[in-house]
Amino acid sequence: MLAVGLTLVAVGLLLLARAPVDGTYAVDLLPVMLLMGVGSGMMMPAVIGLAMSGADPRDAGLASGLVNTTQQVGGAIGLAVLATLAAAHSERLIASGEAEVVALNTGYHLSFLVSAALLLIGAAITLTALRTPKAAPDADAAGTPPADPSSVELPDSSDLHR
Repeated sequence: MLAVGLTLVAVGLLLLARAPVDGTYAVDLLPVMLLMGVGSGMMMPAVIGLAMSGADPRDAGLASGLVNTTQQVGGAIGLAVLATLAAAHSERLIASGEAEVVALNTGYHLSFLVSAALLLIGAAITLTALRTPKAAPDADAAGTPPADPSSVELPDSSDLHR
């Protein structure tokens, strides 16, 4: 679901990168926003699930807070970088005599293309690096069966604070 969601959002951004200066909402924006909404809806639960999968149940609140903070800070930094890229490109075009509205649109197109490329790279990494865990074997290479979890003795919590 994660790779599909990333790809749908990337396709939406690629479609936004072709939006004309005189585009209309119903034709040039609404379908793209719906596509990106579906992609985000598929992607975000998968990201949260992946981020929380390794968290110990007693640390779930902390892990959730870190995930949400990372999303907020990452989004702010990403937006700042992309807005700077779009503004710099637009300024260069305006300085070369391009009409301001065309230059701004072209600057936004550049940031949409960069965003789409990053999302597609993320989808490729997802498909190659994230694998479904294999089932635990019944015995290790030496033929020793796995330990019964109920037979493992855990340290007393008072021993941990000494």
